[in-house]
Amino acid sequence: MLVGGDVVVKIGVVSDTHDQLPNVARIVELLNRAGVERVVHTGDITQAKTLEVLARLEVPLHGVFGNNDAGERVALEAAAARYSMKLGDPPLELVWAERRIVVVHDPRELGAARRGKHDVALHGHTHRRTIDRCDGRLVFNPGECAGHLPGQNAVGVLDLATLETEILLF
Repeated sequence: MLVGGDVVVKIGVVSDTHDQLPNVARIVELLNRAGVERVVHTGDITQAKTLEVLARLEVPLHGVFGNNDAGERVALEAAAARYSMKLGDPPLELVWAERRIVVVHDPRELGAARRGKHDVALHGHTHRRTIDRCDGRLVFNPGECAGHLPGQNAVGVLDLATLETEILLF
């Protein structure tokens, strides 16, 4: 799926929320305060009630399903539709601020998504922060936000004009 044409400069990036509702509420606060224009979820939402909390975001949410979303897929799709969120199977292709962005859950999917044709690749799955730059391209995973690694909860903010990243720890 390709979503494009919007002039969006500052995006929030969230991964692997795994239905940890107190953390998701904190994520909403952080990203609303950061003034992002869109939020991208890179998968492993896990349950529809997580989308209820993410509906408090002041901006649209786009994202992909992860491996832990399969069992709740019908409920997740219904909740996404109810809250006007755009969720689908990876790879999700976006064009914002004249940047081509590919979103996957598992970084092993990046090869199949033809990463070389994109300026930015966003992924989750590993629960480990990734900020790799090569040939003017960025691969970004803000890391853990589900509480599995205490003290390492984080979401990312990406400036599409400069490809600079910011990690918001909580």
